[in-house]
Amino acid sequence: MPMAVSFTPKERYTIEDLLEIMRLLRSPEGCPWDREQTHESIRSDFLEETHEAVEAINLRDAEGLKEELGDVLLQVVFHAQIEAEEGRFDFGDVVDGIAKKLIVRHPHVFADASADSSAQVWKSWDAIKRQTKGGKTQADLLRAVPRSLPALMRAAKVQSRARRVGFDWPDVSGALEALDSERAELGQAMASGDAREIEEELGDLLFSAVNVSRFLHTDAEQALTLASDKFIRRFTAVEELAARQGVDMASAPLSELDRLWEQAKKQSAAADGAAE
Repeated sequence: MPMAVSFTPKERYTIEDLLEIMRLLRSPEGCPWDREQTHESIRSDFLEETHEAVEAINLRDAEGLKEELGDVLLQVVFHAQIEAEEGRFDFGDVVDGIAKKLIVRHPHVFADASADSSAQVWKSWDAIKRQTKGGKTQADLLRAVPRSLPALMRAAKVQSRARRVGFDWPDVSGALEALDSERAELGQAMASGDAREIEEELGDLLFSAVNVSRFLHTDAEQALTLASDKFIRRFTAVEELAARQGVDMASAPLSELDRLWEQAKKQSAAADGAAE
């Protein structure tokens, strides 16, 4: 029988305890699965745990958020422990780095600079970031937006960084005109039948839609999530209506499905009105 590692149970644990638990899990006496993991093997876990934390925020679930933030913290500790074993850096270096960054980028709090608005804070943050990053060009800052971000989120961040140097429409009307233009260009690409051109123009259309959402101060990722939720609710209602009316959705003509869809929309609108 394998020997248990030495660890004293506590009523309440600290970050030091969590670091020690992870060190023990990765030790020769620890867990075989934990010892086998690499940055690459648990990379997707990091993304999944982050999304679950965001979901808890969306649901305003404080208890769930507490748990999910712990799962995110575990991922940070896990990756830091892997690096500590290689002698490159440890969790303390991670904490030191972010603390120093916050102090340097908030001179209006920790030094004698001033900032009376969020806009001034962002302008100062951007200037300091460029300086500390070695004087990168604006294009470098755009390229620095991670490609691993959800595409809509990445598009919004790229557009926001371009806006900081005035590369933007003066108001939403220009963004809307660009959206119409991209829609027309997609139609032309579809007429040509060129798959690569269709993909490019569809991407331009989506990019333009994100631009409109940014001008409207609406998160494109959240807007699309809500639209997907709405579609699922209405599809569910269509399926229920079809069952009650004896309609086989798999064989029904599109005109019949459209009729059920419009009926589901009216029911949804009536329910929303009653809720108000």
